[in-house]
Amino acid sequence: MPLQKSWRDLDRDAVAAAPDRPGVYELGDGSGTVLAVDHGVLRDELKSALAYGDGDRVRWTEAHTLEQAAELAAEHRDRLE
Repeated sequence: MPLQKSWRDLDRDAVAAAPDRPGVYELGDGSGTVLAVDHGVLRDELKSALAYGDGDRVRWTEAHTLEQAAELAAEHRDRLE
């Protein structure tokens, strides 16, 4: 089950809009196929993803702590498999 958020283009505007907080994010291709699920401080993670060209689109959800983000990401990966 994908995150219940709308896709955004992975560009500088999306990175700027990302909160400087822990969270879970999905990277997708142009058609919305999920390529990766990961967690971390969202703005930092998306800066790296943009720099390395890891996807065309992104969506995320915030978490309270990095530990909670890691747990949510693991659960989310399990649901996608």
